[in-house]
Amino acid sequence: MEQLPKQCIYRLQLSSKGGFKPLAAEAELAATTAEPVWLHLDYEQPEIAGWLQTTPLIHDSARETLLGQSSRPKLVRQGDNLLLTLRGINHNQGDSPEEMVALRIYITPQLIISSRHRPLLSEQDVYDQLADSEGPVTQGDWLVEMCDALTDRAGEFVESLHDQILELEERILERESPAQGQLGRIRKQLILVRRYLSPQRDLVARLASEKIGWLNDDDRRRLLDIADRLRRWLDDLDAGVARTAVLADEVNNLMAEATNQRAYQMSIMALLFLPASFLTGLFGINLAGMPGADNPAAFWIFFLGLLALGGGLGFWLHRNRWW
Repeated sequence: MEQLPKQCIYRLQLSSKGGFKPLAAEAELAATTAEPVWLHLDYEQPEIAGWLQTTPLIHDSARETLLGQSSRPKLVRQGDNLLLTLRGINHNQGDSPEEMVALRIYITPQLIISSRHRPLLSEQDVYDQLADSEGPVTQGDWLVEMCDALTDRAGEFVESLHDQILELEERILERESPAQGQLGRIRKQLILVRRYLSPQRDLVARLASEKIGWLNDDDRRRLLDIADRLRRWLDDLDAGVARTAVLADEVNNLMAEATNQRAYQMSIMALLFLPASFLTGLFGINLAGMPGADNPAAFWIFFLGLLALGGGLGFWLHRNRWW
């Protein structure tokens, strides 16, 4: 008989009615094998790390994975025992959503062990279903519900990115530039989430084809549906990457257009002042014989002449649609 660890996030036994029965810290697995037991652990806890390293309930090849040594998507089957690593959207405060959280899962005919360090909303979703007596009743049902919750949360995030892209498209159509770094951040999130979801789709599709005793035909059908949903989210991510590339080109065009407009305005201003600069330079030389040097009204005549010249040049530019 193996005593269960004390510092579990969840320590419960699934019920055939869809709910659960909490297990005491001193419970022993041999007395609770009538229905599957779910242990949800934080592998950073010293007691949990020690229990994972020593318990005979876990195969040696699964210890490193459950201890957080690897975060890459993984699916390893050993008879009716299954080890897999999935990823979920990171909703923790202060973290970026695209820095996805790895969830390690080890399932035997009597036991479900899941481990992670940072919390996941998907694990809370499954627990809430159990608390409402509408949750999974078998290992296969639990695995499907967890994959479904992870996929739903990923889909919500992909849809939020889609909404942000739509908003950017509307702003750019109105000739407004997005905030600095906003487009680059969205593109980064699209690329990173796609990088993590693509192998997860293949993993779920492969899982649906595994012939495991506690995984029935209905579970496999639902896993195929989840894989299909992941494929649609990946298609949306690919479309988002393409759309942001077009938006980046439009933003560059807006910036180039604004720069050209400013340069053109400066050129017009320089053209307006060019005759005045030439005449003031010419009349500013200190040589004898300068016209009007002895006339007290010469300055005002010259000044009014410059205004007339500038106004006439401006009228000519406007008439010829230079501005």
